[in-house]
Amino acid sequence: MRALALLLLTASVGISAENTPLSKAEAAAARDAIWKQHVATIKKDRASEIKERLIKEDKLEMPWLIKTFGEKPKTGRSLFLSLHGGGGTTKKVNDGQWQNQIKLYQPAEGLYIAPRAPTNTWNLWHEGHIDRLFTRLIEDLIVLEDVNPDRVYVMGYSAGGDGVYQLAPRMADSFAAAAMMAGHPNDASPLGLRNLPFAIQVGAEDGAYDRNKVAAEWGKKLDDLKKPDPEGYEHFTKIHAGKGHWMNLEDKIAVPWMAKFTRDPIPTRIVWKQSGTTHDRFYWLAVPPGEAKGGALVEVKRNGQTIEILKAENVKTLLIRLDDRMLELDKPVKVTHAGKTLFEGKAPRSEATLKKTLAGRGDPKLMFDAEIAVEIK
Repeated sequence: MRALALLLLTASVGISAENTPLSKAEAAAARDAIWKQHVATIKKDRASEIKERLIKEDKLEMPWLIKTFGEKPKTGRSLFLSLHGGGGTTKKVNDGQWQNQIKLYQPAEGLYIAPRAPTNTWNLWHEGHIDRLFTRLIEDLIVLEDVNPDRVYVMGYSAGGDGVYQLAPRMADSFAAAAMMAGHPNDASPLGLRNLPFAIQVGAEDGAYDRNKVAAEWGKKLDDLKKPDPEGYEHFTKIHAGKGHWMNLEDKIAVPWMAKFTRDPIPTRIVWKQSGTTHDRFYWLAVPPGEAKGGALVEVKRNGQTIEILKAENVKTLLIRLDDRMLELDKPVKVTHAGKTLFEGKAPRSEATLKKTLAGRGDPKLMFDAEIAVEIK
């Protein structure tokens, strides 16, 4: 109860107690209180976005179409984001692709949403604003439509497939699985897919931009990544014989395949590869605001009370976020890199860390009690 009392004291008299170390029980009470406040805020400030099926960011607008399938599970609904094709063409053509996308796939259960890209550019689904708009949409739906944050999926066709190639690795911690249909990866890297099951499908005759060849190459890359890391890089690659750019919905096999998977928000091993669109957090890792760099690479594994940084390229300070799902915070934690100990001691739980890790994502499974900052030398 002390954690709840501290929250009430902070709100009533403006005294900050956010960094006061909390016990496990106090942190649980604080987590519950912070989440309830977040829910109340979303319901008050964001209900119109879901009612109008429209999210705005400055001059950008992302409307969406929605269908609901099956009965809602007790753990909350699944969410399938399905990205339309088109790209560098007219608004009319892209609108037609959007209207068609809502008709393509039918999950057994869940909300099936086809968003309309805010622009008509060739890279309409992997411009930097897409990450922010999708994050906001998911945050809204967790509260307002009882979406299970561990059962969010992304898929896309043609230009939408281009987007999946790019978005899935850089937003892997938002999704339970991803499916790419008939797209091209451009400059994307598969490294970030370590904990995100990924389906690749393309027609064998889809030779434009070498989509068929590149899809096979990506499948081989994932095969090679999985060999030394058999618990990661779950994937399948299907090159559909006799099919061109349109696969006659043979690719719908990806929908039940994705639905088999549930996100693990606290995987024991993380591979974080920054793209040109950077993020300052990924699963239980983060970097300080403004320090994310394109091309940076971090690989970390957790074993009991020890966290080993296996790789750290173009990263100065790494933030490691923890809670009692992952290890025992009442016991010392050790962080190592290149044979050296960077930290050894207890990581205190705090209200400040709980609030910080909820902010901007609105994902209750990515709230953490404690944070360790280590300098990479």
